[in-house]
Amino acid sequence: MAENNLVIILGPTGVGKTDLCLTLAKTFNSPVVSADSRQMYADIPVGTAAPTAKELAQAEHFFVGNLKLTDYYSAAKYEEEAIAVISTLFAKNHRVVIASGGSMMYIDALCKGIDDIPTVTQDVRDELLARYNSEGLENLVQELRLLDPEYYAIVDRKNPKRVIHALEICYMTGKTYTSFRSGEKKKRPFNIIKVGLTRDREELYARIDARVDKMIENGLIDEARRVYPHKALNSLNTVGYKELFAWMDGAVTPEGKEWTLDFAIEKIKQNSRIYSRKQMTWFKRDNEIGWFHPDNTEEIINYINNKIDADQTV
Repeated sequence: MAENNLVIILGPTGVGKTDLCLTLAKTFNSPVVSADSRQMYADIPVGTAAPTAKELAQAEHFFVGNLKLTDYYSAAKYEEEAIAVISTLFAKNHRVVIASGGSMMYIDALCKGIDDIPTVTQDVRDELLARYNSEGLENLVQELRLLDPEYYAIVDRKNPKRVIHALEICYMTGKTYTSFRSGEKKKRPFNIIKVGLTRDREELYARIDARVDKMIENGLIDEARRVYPHKALNSLNTVGYKELFAWMDGAVTPEGKEWTLDFAIEKIKQNSRIYSRKQMTWFKRDNEIGWFHPDNTEEIINYINNKIDADQTV
């Protein structure tokens, strides 16, 4: 019987996870462990919609603003560090810990674990990043097809991080990345309760658009200008910065017109909506998730309590 409970609040970008987490943290006297792969970077709080100072003051938070843009990080490293933090919190007599985020791989790392893949050395990372910057993604994709055709067949070939990391492992070990992927679910010494947040598509899209407008109002453009010298870093390969960097670089539309700021902002909204659909597609595969509208707070709290009670009677 697991006396300790990790409650994971997940869902698409802009759905309202932060507000609910603060309510649950107060209800259960719980700290909050972020499972957002971008909110960890201290230099980009606006574009990642990181919790504000006021929100951070309402509950103890972990993995928010704890990294520099140049820090190397991965889902495997997150698993190791987050499980250590969660174990410490349970040892301090927290019976409920809230985890929240929309980063699918990070949530999987908490729930199921990540395969024990070798840590990539700095020289190999630098070599692959240099090749990506000089040759582009397509050349690396074709090399992956030769070195690991099995992973090539399933990987998102438009995602530089996935392609580069697989090649890093191939270079490091002389083996395929696939050979290190067991897919075995690790057992956790605590109960896991997954709460998914969802809204009607029109409602969610309106919130996403409004949130992007709020980011612009809160200084996203200045933030992007400040980190522009580091635009090649993986930490900045994310919606919001990519579009503003393209505008700063004088990108052109398919019709041959130069990007305007308004066009870049619309692209941020569009790509955020696309990402929200990808998140939901991923999450919908998991039948352990209970789905709720974020406004149904009482229903969500009852669901969590019932899950805790059911586990403790097993």
